[in-house]
Amino acid sequence: MYVIKVKGIAKIPDYVQLRDDKFTLLAYFRVDRPDKSLDKLGLGDRLPDIMNFINDLPFGQIAKLEI
Repeated sequence: MYVIKVKGIAKIPDYVQLRDDKFTLLAYFRVDRPDKSLDKLGLGDRLPDIMNFINDLPFGQIAKLEI
């Protein structure tokens, strides 16, 4: 799974995209509200690990997340 962290501007908040190995969009959520999106993917139990990874990731970079 790949993670892309997108910086919002003005009234648009910061977002995160989760994509599979073929770069198909799996989830798109605000950085401050990941709960429902990760639950839908079945990753609700990994929320703290995923959010630590996302918080350390610089904006605009693509990183591979091994789950």
